[in-house]
Amino acid sequence: MTYTDADGRTTDDPAAAVSGEAVLYDEHGIPRRRTLFVMRQRELPWLPVGEAAFLLWVLVILMMIWLAIGLVLYFT
Repeated sequence: MTYTDADGRTTDDPAAAVSGEAVLYDEHGIPRRRTLFVMRQRELPWLPVGEAAFLLWVLVILMMIWLAIGLVLYFT
């Protein structure tokens, strides 16, 4: 396996890798399958808050809608 960190340097630590290549070899040492991966961390320019805060607010709003629907159905 070949890993690359955020600065573009080769690393052996999978936790520090942001891109890399995994090669699957058969019993004779011939490469059979190659898998590439890339992880990018981007901020959404239209989002005024961080992604975690946005997702938390979405969860709170969905729970409030669910609770409101449950209360309406309970009392009707």
